[in-house]
Amino acid sequence: MSVVEWIVAAVMLVGLLGIVIPVLPGLLLIVVGVAVWATELQTSAGWWVLGLTIALYAACLVLEFLIPGKRMKAAGVKTSTLLIGVLVAIPCAIVIPVLGAFIGFPLGIFLVELSRRGGRDQAWAATKHALKAVGLNILIEFLTAVVIIGLWVAALIFWT
Repeated sequence: MSVVEWIVAAVMLVGLLGIVIPVLPGLLLIVVGVAVWATELQTSAGWWVLGLTIALYAACLVLEFLIPGKRMKAAGVKTSTLLIGVLVAIPCAIVIPVLGAFIGFPLGIFLVELSRRGGRDQAWAATKHALKAVGLNILIEFLTAVVIIGLWVAALIFWT
């Protein structure tokens, strides 16, 4: 493996971590890694892998919008609620270094839904819907990343 391939592999690992721990744009990092590799390689195999990677990325974005988005909409959870959850998670991550974001995100969602819906039970139900949707988004993105990385590794083994 060349130096570029090692760097791309490292970027892909960071991307996988960024998907599971949503701090970095994980899948986008993986796509950029494949683009760097294809640009460096300058072969038809590299361009094919890049084209398939972009198609998979686009399909992932559509799936992330359609599947969890519809579920949240059906449950009455607004996108702004998730944004406020993220905004609450940031200071919580600073105050409680390891677990703060995992506490702050659902807390923010719960507080917004509590103010919107008035009852604890309804707010908790909406929070569970939002967390399930976020989990489904992570799963869709992670599976897409694994397929893209598998495609890249196959290209390394068979075509380069």
